Amino acid sequence: MESLEGGSPRLTNSKFEGSPSRLYLAVAITCLVTLSFGFVIGYSSPAIPDLEKAGFLDGKSQSAWFGSLLTVGAIFGGPFAGFCIERFGRKFTITLSSVIFATGGLITAHAYSVTMLFVGRFLVGWASGQTTVCAPVYIAEIATKSLRGFLGSCVQLSITIGILMAYTCGMSLNWSNLSIVGTIPAFVAIMAMFFLPETPRWLLMKNRRHEALNALSAIRGPHSAVEDECRDIEEGLDNQESFSFAEFQKPELSRPLFISLAIMAFQQFSGINAVMFYTVSIFNSAGFKKSAEATVIIGAVQVVATAVACVLMDRAGRRKLLIIAGSVMVFACGLFGLYFMLSSQNMSWLAITSLVIYIIGFSLGWGPIPMLVMSEIFPARARGTASGLAAFTSWFTAFIVTKEFSFLNELFGQAGTFWIFGACCLFAVMFVNKHLPETKGKSLEDIELYFLGRSMMR
Repeated sequence: MESLEGGSPRLTNSKFEGSPSRLYLAVAITCLVTLSFGFVIGYSSPAIPDLEKAGFLDGKSQSAWFGSLLTVGAIFGGPFAGFCIERFGRKFTITLSSVIFATGGLITAHAYSVTMLFVGRFLVGWASGQTTVCAPVYIAEIATKSLRGFLGSCVQLSITIGILMAYTCGMSLNWSNLSIVGTIPAFVAIMAMFFLPETPRWLLMKNRRHEALNALSAIRGPHSAVEDECRDIEEGLDNQESFSFAEFQKPELSRPLFISLAIMAFQQFSGINAVMFYTVSIFNSAGFKKSAEATVIIGAVQVVATAVACVLMDRAGRRKLLIIAGSVMVFACGLFGLYFMLSSQNMSWLAITSLVIYIIGFSLGWGPIPMLVMSEIFPARARGTASGLAAFTSWFTAFIVTKEFSFLNELFGQAGTFWIFGACCLFAVMFVNKHLPETKGKSLEDIELYFLGRSMMR
C-alpha cells in the first residue's frame, strides 16, 4: 500500500495490475485509429502534387484548402467527441471515429471532383479531432498507473508510424490507391473494437458495476484482484451524473483546464507545422533533390524519437521530459533563425542539423505528452467535456499558426519567425516548470485528489 500525504491510501502491489498482455493488446487495437490519424496527416504530402498533376486541384488555393480542411474538420470533431465519450462511452466514440476515417478515405479515393475531395478530407479531419480526444482517454482509463505513461505515449508513436507509412507508400502509389491503403487500419479497428470492453470508470459512472468488474477482468486477466481495484476506482468517483460548464469555475477543475489548454496551445505555437513546412526545401538545399526521400527520413526520425519517449515516459516523468524537450527545441529554433539569417548553400548542414534536433526534441516531449496529460488531469465526470475543449484549442491554434505563418514571414522575416517560435518554446518550458505537477506513477484518482487539495504531488 502507498499513501500520499493528506490522501487516502492507494493500492500499489503489482498483483492488482494483473498480467499486462491483455492490456497491451487492448492498447494496440485502440492505436489502430491513431494510426489512421497519422496516415491522413502524412497523406497530403505525397498526394497533393499527384492531385495537381492529375488536374483535380487547380492552383495553390485549392491545394491549400485540401491541406487545411483536415484542421477545419478536426476543430469540430474534438468537441463532438467530448460529448460522445460522456453520453455513449469511450469505446463507441473510437469505433465511430474509425467508421468516419474509412468513409472519408473511400470518398477521397473514388473522388471525381474537387468537391468530393474536400468532403473526404473534411471527414477524415473530423475523425482526427475525435481521435485526439477518445483514444488518449480510453487508454488512460484502462491502463495501470505504472504503465500509463508508456501506453499513453503509444498514441503519438502510432501517429508517427502512420505518417511514415503515408510517406513511404506515397513513393509508389497514386493518390487514389494511397487513400485506399489508408482505410485499412480503420476497417481493422472497426472489427477489433467489438472485442474490447468499455472502460471500467465510465461504466461505474453509469452505475453499471457488474459490467465494470467484467471489463476489469477482461483487461487485467482472470487472476487479478478486480474487486479491490473496482473499489479503489469508486472511492475516487463522485458519481455526479450531470456536468455543466459552470463547474469549471471550481479550482479543482479550473486549474487542470488552464494547464491543459495552455500546454495544447504551446504545442502548436512551438512551430512544428512551420518546421515541417520547410522540410523539403531544407533537404533540397542540402542536395536531396527527391522530396519524397526527405519526408521519409524525417518520418523515420520522428518514429525513433517517439519510441524513445515511450520508454522514458514512466522513468523520467512527464514534467521533466517536457522541460528537456522544450529546451532542446529552443536551441533548435535558435539555430534555424541563424541559418535563415546566414542563408547560403554552404550552410545547409546547419539547416539539417537544426531540423533533426528540433524533430527529436518535439518527439521526446511536446509531441506525445500534451495528449497524455489531457487524459490524466481531469476527473472522470469532466474528462469528456474538458478533453473536447483541449482538443479544440489544439486544432484551432494549429489552424491559426498555419494560416498566419506567411504573414509572420513577411513581417519578421524567416529568421525572426523561428526566433519567435523559440521564444514560445521557452515560455512553454517556464510554464511547465511552474504549473504542471508530475503525474508519473500516480493513479487517476490520486491526481484528482491533488487538484482537490487532498494530496501532495511534486
